Amino acid sequence: MYIRDEEIHKVYFPNPKALLPVLKRDGSLEYMPWGRREKQSGALPLGGWARLESLKKGMWNKYFPKHCKIIVNEFMERDKATGQTNWFTVTKGHYIHGIIAQDNGEIRLYVVTIAAQDTDIHDRYPRIIANTI
Repeated sequence: MYIRDEEIHKVYFPNPKALLPVLKRDGSLEYMPWGRREKQSGALPLGGWARLESLKKGMWNKYFPKHCKIIVNEFMERDKATGQTNWFTVTKGHYIHGIIAQDNGEIRLYVVTIAAQDTDIHDRYPRIIANTI
């Protein structure tokens, strides 16, 4: 969830038009397409998430990943047992770690995930970073 032009935007991955705000080096925002779904054309990985471990192992290197900061106020995880939605606040000055991947002109944003400390809700969560990556 983020606020744009004083309007709340709740973005869900199943929406093929899902865009997330990325902080550019000049301080401006760019709204980028979040991941790739099965019915979308392209060669980038399916899904909207990149495991931190796979990034460290170089599994994303062929997509020339650029680390970035995704600016949101909250993110949602669905409880794996009940399906209930749970919203988590992202503290001011913190961001979701993202990567921008590209392949033959196709450019998409992926949320970097880490193993969850509390696996009651979900087994992975977005990696939250401070002002520097």
